[in-house]
Amino acid sequence: MARLIVLGSAAAVSDAEHDNTHFALQGEHSVVLVDCGSNPVVNLRRFGIHHNQLTDMILTHFHPDHVYGVPILLMHMWLLGRKKPLRIYGFHHCLERTEDMMAAFQWDDWPQFFPVAFHRIPEREEQLVLDNPDFRITSWPVKHYGIPTMGLRIESRASNKIVGYSCDTAPTPNVVRIGHEADLLFHESAGADPAGHSSAAQAGEIAAEANSKRLVLIHYEVWEKDPTRLLDEARQTYNGPIELAADFSVYDI
Repeated sequence: MARLIVLGSAAAVSDAEHDNTHFALQGEHSVVLVDCGSNPVVNLRRFGIHHNQLTDMILTHFHPDHVYGVPILLMHMWLLGRKKPLRIYGFHHCLERTEDMMAAFQWDDWPQFFPVAFHRIPEREEQLVLDNPDFRITSWPVKHYGIPTMGLRIESRASNKIVGYSCDTAPTPNVVRIGHEADLLFHESAGADPAGHSSAAQAGEIAAEANSKRLVLIHYEVWEKDPTRLLDEARQTYNGPIELAADFSVYDI
């Protein structure tokens, strides 16, 4: 059985209980990190996952709360003696800037650094990101302040379950496609903004239109706010099971 591990659930402003949104997919043969807040090496150890088990990383877009952990993640694994390659996927806009960020730290001069391969994904609908014995993951462009941003549709080979992830986005038909009859739809709920974010009610509308089986609200505001209010908001538009993602929650997929 594969599992999805929530490593962070907050929007851009985090607090002591909620890190910025990122998560890991753990299968029998691979561990895939989706975005990189904080230092995932430390948090993955909570779940018995060694840093050498990390095989792939997907960066959904180049905003600080989604990529700021990349330098410390790579440095941490290098200092711990990692040798095996790491594959990083994303749109060109994101990967180009990630490489520039690493160049600012002069990572080319770090001796005996493990291989890192950047895989640029076309900014088109239903593009294959990775396909391995555990997962098949496709990407779809979503709507986030004009920044190239990808939502993800994840197929678990162990169970044939489907997980949709909206990423940061205003409501858009591509998220309906991502969440179509998904067993789990992780949908952001940072607050309605037609240029780049969704409310919990809008997340519910998307889940209902997509006929998603279960809605998990993620990437929500936590600073001096009670996120449980979002559950009632989403229930106005979606009749299926709804919950809030919480840091270190685990979903069997």
